[in-house]
Amino acid sequence: MVRSVQDETVNHALIDNRAPSVGHVFRDRVRATPHHEAFRYPVGEEWRSLTWEESATRAYRLAAGLIELGIEPEERVALASATRVEWVLGDLAVMCAGAATTTVYPTTSAEDVTYIVADSGSRVVIAEDDAQLAKLREHRSELPDVVKVVTIDGTPDDEWVITLAQLEELGRQRLEREPGVVDSRIDALVPEHLATIIYTSGTTGRPKGVRLPHSAWTYEGAAVDAIGILSPDDLQFLWLPLAHVFGKVLLMLPLQVGFPTAVDGRVDKIVDNLAVVKPTFMGAAPRIFEKAYGRVNTMIDGEGGIKATLFHWAVGVGRKVSELRLQERKPGALLAAQHAVADRLVLRTVRERFGGRVRFFISGSAALNRDVAQWFDAVGMLILEGYGLTETSAAAFVNRPYPGGYDIGSVGWALPGTEVRVADDGEVLLRGPAVTRGYHGLEDATREAIDEDGWFRTGDIGNLDDRGFLRITDRKKDLFKTSNGKYVAPSAIEAMFKGLCPYASQLVIEGDGRNFVSAMVTLDPEAIEQWAKTQGLQGRSYAEIVSSPQAREMVQGYIDELNTQLNRWETIKKFMILDHDLTVEAGELTPSLKLKRRVVTKKYQAELDGLYV
Repeated sequence: MVRSVQDETVNHALIDNRAPSVGHVFRDRVRATPHHEAFRYPVGEEWRSLTWEESATRAYRLAAGLIELGIEPEERVALASATRVEWVLGDLAVMCAGAATTTVYPTTSAEDVTYIVADSGSRVVIAEDDAQLAKLREHRSELPDVVKVVTIDGTPDDEWVITLAQLEELGRQRLEREPGVVDSRIDALVPEHLATIIYTSGTTGRPKGVRLPHSAWTYEGAAVDAIGILSPDDLQFLWLPLAHVFGKVLLMLPLQVGFPTAVDGRVDKIVDNLAVVKPTFMGAAPRIFEKAYGRVNTMIDGEGGIKATLFHWAVGVGRKVSELRLQERKPGALLAAQHAVADRLVLRTVRERFGGRVRFFISGSAALNRDVAQWFDAVGMLILEGYGLTETSAAAFVNRPYPGGYDIGSVGWALPGTEVRVADDGEVLLRGPAVTRGYHGLEDATREAIDEDGWFRTGDIGNLDDRGFLRITDRKKDLFKTSNGKYVAPSAIEAMFKGLCPYASQLVIEGDGRNFVSAMVTLDPEAIEQWAKTQGLQGRSYAEIVSSPQAREMVQGYIDELNTQLNRWETIKKFMILDHDLTVEAGELTPSLKLKRRVVTKKYQAELDGLYV
């Protein structure tokens, strides 16, 4: 069965008549609203803004600087930096110069940075600071194609490295001599020109470079614009890694729609920034919502008494209203009155912690637990779960915030213009303008992933309902079979547990070829510290707290509750609690906070084997 969403509210003209390239979209945006705010960014404790015209001035200078360095159309410029306004301007400069951005996570090891920069053929690298410069210098002999490194905050100590300010000055001088040099590059761009190479965070072997043309990004911007969920009056808070396809597509949307974006990639500042920025929407990985859900609930439960009773009553009322809304029904008079009281006394206060103006969040990168999603909806902040991969330029499916367009537990409808088919074995296949044209330098891998009719094999198992909503069950490669011959989908079980246990950070399910299912548990450091105070364990180290009999008993209770919701062969018979959490730095999570299952199970194989002795 092949499906493409049929929605009468979609403005198909935006998709059919979209601009040829990202550079065209940016230039059109600047011309349309030159004096409107484009980007907001922190400087110390203050926030400063750039208008679209000011952004274009800087981006054009940087683009002209790249041209002055010899960058030709479709040649690659690597960007190795955390999310910050300079990343945005650098990427826009690459687009306007007609070149292509190679994205590099700042947490990437020196060896992998060298591989990505060399494999992509990048000729210039924009490196954030001395830490990123050190990675490049360590393997400089392996990067003969890199003619110049441009650093944002780092220290140039030879002719190979210049500052971002120096690049901008080079560009200013080039524009004085040749005012139309950047516009000429934009004019020459066509939809099939290469715009981006994003390397997948592979858990085995070398990462693959996913080649995405300008047409993929212009489609993403136009398709999201066409479904009408965003407007120029919105304000985005963008913290996601821009090296990740989810962050990159969220950078495309303001160019298309025209709303301002506050940019700050410091994860530890998300909560503080929400209160100051007061955005109307934000994209995030499920772990962010799980942590917020756990933090609020553990804080309230820790206080106890009438306050906790009132809070849980209010959320319960909100949940009833949420369930009716899903059924496109309105609450009766009594429930409506209760909800008004609950909102005034409790729910509004919760929303204020997130800035008070959030219309919705967008969740992607991994499965979102249904209970967490419904809790947020109950307090008045909708989470629109979406679905996509690097190979589909991020969004392929997303829920809509209007009646009939939202279903908790699903990833929504396909974007208009994207087709979906479910293969006989349950694998989700996608076809459309956002699908990659292939892996960089890997023809065999490309043929394996994309068939001759253009269908991309996602590697995900899912199903479509009669209304066109897609539900993802698990990664095809993550499904395992117990020795009793029963299949288990670990991701679904892991997401369920994190919705039940507010202290959970990670649950890793094991049982491939075994006679029962086991699990490895990690607990959230912040949440467990608050819990420890209620158990007489305050002042103890994290390792001491999580290895205590009280922690074991607490986790066992939630495991028991989880098991009541599982099939008999899926139930967790044994588990262990790690004395530390999983981290990006240790290579156990991707930069978008997704579990690297094979890395983790291999790393802790001996401990997991011990559960079966």
